[in-house]
Amino acid sequence: MPKASHIWHPFTQMKDWSTDASAATDARLGIERGQGVHLIDTKGRRYIDGVSSLWVNVHGHRHPVIDAGITKQLKKIGHSTLLGLSHQPAEELARRLVAIAPKGLGKVFYSDNGSTAVEIAIKMAYQYWQNTGRPSKRLLVHLNNSYHGDTLGSVSIGGIELFHKVYRGLIFKTHGLKRTGWDVVEEFEQLLKKRHREVAALIVEPLVQGAAGMLVWPAGVLKALRRLCTRYKVFLIADEVATGFGRTGTMFACQQEQVSPDFLCVAKSLTGGYLPLAATLTTKKVYNGFLFDYKDQKTFFHGHTYTGNPLACAAALANLTIFKKERTLARLAPKIKFLAKQLEKFRQLPRVLEVRQCGFMVGIELNGKWEDRVGAKVCQALRGRGVILRPLGNTIVILPPLVISRSELDQLLAAVYQELQA
Repeated sequence: MPKASHIWHPFTQMKDWSTDASAATDARLGIERGQGVHLIDTKGRRYIDGVSSLWVNVHGHRHPVIDAGITKQLKKIGHSTLLGLSHQPAEELARRLVAIAPKGLGKVFYSDNGSTAVEIAIKMAYQYWQNTGRPSKRLLVHLNNSYHGDTLGSVSIGGIELFHKVYRGLIFKTHGLKRTGWDVVEEFEQLLKKRHREVAALIVEPLVQGAAGMLVWPAGVLKALRRLCTRYKVFLIADEVATGFGRTGTMFACQQEQVSPDFLCVAKSLTGGYLPLAATLTTKKVYNGFLFDYKDQKTFFHGHTYTGNPLACAAALANLTIFKKERTLARLAPKIKFLAKQLEKFRQLPRVLEVRQCGFMVGIELNGKWEDRVGAKVCQALRGRGVILRPLGNTIVILPPLVISRSELDQLLAAVYQELQA
């Protein structure tokens, strides 16, 4: 890699890269190729991709089915707008997403990433009530420690102060629930008893709050929140950008508690980790709330240039084909049990405060102050052991591709354990 770079890296304190020797070395680590669960740098060194290239890769790098799907589509057309036109990959993908989604979700609106998928859901929820004559329902409610993306609408419903406090002067007012666990159900119910005529929607990350450090919900909380939303006529938005496509052990986290949200936001693993694509699924009821005469000006005025890009849709279709043909979820179940068993020994390490797991999503919280950069130092050192991870503060995140073999998973865990011992 070049000694000087013009790139400004995301979620990265760039001053460290110019003053810290290890970070400077980090800056020169360039990934050239991928193969299966491995990343290969420009010097030919191999690393287990322990965070699925930021939680997106499912079936491994260079999977022949996805490669072929993109190549086949590329011979037809790379992009065509969905504004007033359509194309077969987007139509077919929408059909297949509705088929595997929780019951009741019948319409698909495409975008480019998790933040935009969430922005679309909150704008639809807000406008639906305006369109249908209930303008008082404007308030969006979110959980403590929530994270839904970095665009301003998504930031408005974010509950992680570190990421969002600097933008407080730019965002709109929402209501953040303060409690956690089962207590949040009581808090939400009390809010609804007083203000349900104002509340437009509740947005949640089902089962696991990822960016907060893999915080796992108690069983039953999601279902209880769904019941309250139904009772008080409030939309439930499920942000499954991180948890969707097998990460929790089922195709979608909502399905573990037989919950059907009013909006389902997906991105990240939608294309198997190949191309940017997101989708916001919603009900026919919501869709019908936007069907008016042209003169009424109640259209959903939202869209992106690359909405429903054919290449990305082709990758997503191939991704879903692999899930079915290779029985990805069935083959994942024993690996989840193996992972849980192997994580037990981590709880005994003196540096470890807590180990959290939901399916193939793991957070190992380490003792230390934020400024000590314990998590970053551990992940940096792991590169010498052939593993690439990225922490959330002092929480080590382990989130490998679902296709990882048991022996590769054992190798990954052994490297992390040895480093924490050291």
